[in-house]
Amino acid sequence: MAIRSETMQKRVLSVLKRRARPASAYAVLDELRGEHPKLAPATVYRALSALTENGYVHRVESINAFIARQTHADVSTSILSICDDCGVVEETVSHNLIADLSRLMEKSGFSPQHHVIEVHGQCESCCGNGGAE
Repeated sequence: MAIRSETMQKRVLSVLKRRARPASAYAVLDELRGEHPKLAPATVYRALSALTENGYVHRVESINAFIARQTHADVSTSILSICDDCGVVEETVSHNLIADLSRLMEKSGFSPQHHVIEVHGQCESCCGNGGAE
């Protein structure tokens, strides 16, 4: 029995929301196959594409994985801070940064269509300093 695309999107989003860290499309597929053994990778990829396009999911491009959106801000671009030690991803939003970046690009004649801002490093927990400097 085929699964409707909206139903599959809800299931994929549910899997991502339960995870503390980004997941690959195949990790999502593996989790969903418990309930749907014949589920095809293309079905999961279509659901992830639609969820990303509609702003419910971020594709973490540098690690080829997906994470449920953490903020509910009405913006198309977020800044993803990725801990290289534990894999946690934190999402923040800066309207000024995106506006400034777009203006800089436009000055050089470049027309930005899509921003991806990912910052790799260590989260506060992995730094071991508890925020003290």
